[in-house]
Amino acid sequence: MKKKIWIDSDLAVGKKRVLRNRDGYSDVDDGFAILQLMKSSKVHIQGISAVFGNTIIENAIELCHYMVENFASYEIPVFEGAAQSMDLENLQSNDAVEGLAKALTQDKLTIMAIGPATNVGILLLKYPELASQIEEVVLVAGRRTPKDYFVIGNPGRHAWDLNFDLDNAAFQVMFEHGMDITLCPYEISSKVWIDQDDLNKLGKGDEGCQWLSQSSQAWLQQWLELGAHGFNPFDVLASHYLIQPEDIISENLHARMEIHPNDTIGKNQNTSFKQYLLCDQQKGYLVRYCYDVVENYHEKLMKSLL
Repeated sequence: MKKKIWIDSDLAVGKKRVLRNRDGYSDVDDGFAILQLMKSSKVHIQGISAVFGNTIIENAIELCHYMVENFASYEIPVFEGAAQSMDLENLQSNDAVEGLAKALTQDKLTIMAIGPATNVGILLLKYPELASQIEEVVLVAGRRTPKDYFVIGNPGRHAWDLNFDLDNAAFQVMFEHGMDITLCPYEISSKVWIDQDDLNKLGKGDEGCQWLSQSSQAWLQQWLELGAHGFNPFDVLASHYLIQPEDIISENLHARMEIHPNDTIGKNQNTSFKQYLLCDQQKGYLVRYCYDVVENYHEKLMKSLL
């Protein structure tokens, strides 16, 4: 039996940054994750929904349609989701929430939420009776301590735990509704690299691989300019966990939310603070925390894409 999954993504492959007044291009890792799942014989994608995050919702939904229309081997419905974080005082549904709710009334699903978890949070608040239909939620977020910085490049620029930072409340909702949660944080993705040789190999693959290779060049260049030798394909650890969990090393930890000084601000003199999603052995919500990959992981990753 194929695992039935729902993908919720802030796809931004090849798009210039439009958020937080930053120049350059947006992340491409969602594209790697979705293409990997489209090619897998172990899962069936029941639906793909767009959410804001790495880019605006208009870009994310455009790319969701593009990938389904050009690279999927079977029909996958696409839905437009949240354009901003949850407003708990005026909670509004959207097409993605309604589409996911309908799908959950028909089947139990695993959700891979690789953008802000806003659509999942809204669903659980609007339709709490469907919580038992969600077998697992796989997310890209979390860390062990506030000092475990997300460092990009060398010597390194501190990056956001973006999916969590953009909608803390959605994570709180998932915890309170007892979701079975798997986290694929920066700790594990920092051990996996995609470099120019890898993009060249993808460029010789099928149409999907060629598109991913070409669209990732600008993103790779930004990392090279920061002193890295490649880039970390964050979200692909979540998709790989779904199709080949034995390649992903994890442990059971407890998650909680704590406020600490904002680590993305240089020389922060305790004037800017943010929430952190911390995972350790202290009291909290039980989660599966992925932190390493098997020795020959890179070979397996490239094989799954090609």
